Amino acid sequence: MTSDDPALSRLFPEGAARVLLLPGWLDSGPTHWQSRWEALHGDGRVQQDDWQWPKRGDWMARLDEVILESDRPTVLVAHSLGCHLVAAWAAHSAHTMRVKAALLVAVPDTERDDMPPNLFNWRPIVRERLPFASLVVISSDDPYGSPERAAQLASDWGSASFSIGDRGHINGDSGLTDWPQGRALLHELLRRSDH
Repeated sequence: MTSDDPALSRLFPEGAARVLLLPGWLDSGPTHWQSRWEALHGDGRVQQDDWQWPKRGDWMARLDEVILESDRPTVLVAHSLGCHLVAAWAAHSAHTMRVKAALLVAVPDTERDDMPPNLFNWRPIVRERLPFASLVVISSDDPYGSPERAAQLASDWGSASFSIGDRGHINGDSGLTDWPQGRALLHELLRRSDH
């Protein structure tokens, strides 16, 4: 799927880029900015077989399948557990050269003691440097991970980081609607990745 986003079309004049949305645990609901981007910009969503009990290996294999469906450059836009999917996939896939950049939003700390058992197999966190440009977007009051922990993971991954203030888990409950600021951050990331 080619994005209908005019700014992305200018970055990729042939309209070749595709944006893949990677939701986190339990998927992204209708009020989530990822769902709104899917409707508004024509971004594609990577569908997983099991949103309730996500298995890291299964999610990585599914992302590999979707990446291989097209020869176009791919931009990954991940939320929550989807950020850890990007890190785990990039550490093991032979196809990372197909990815142009990754926007990583609201990275949770899956190693925290109070994480639900559904996420235990996402430990330990993969911390290898990402082989493509990336930006971690951090909320200062995210209930699933401290800003300090998110900044450390950004550093481990070789990602830039950006704080958007008190926005909870940067999800459907955060009042972001279409989240134009996030789209602007994505455009800026792609501009920087071109240099």
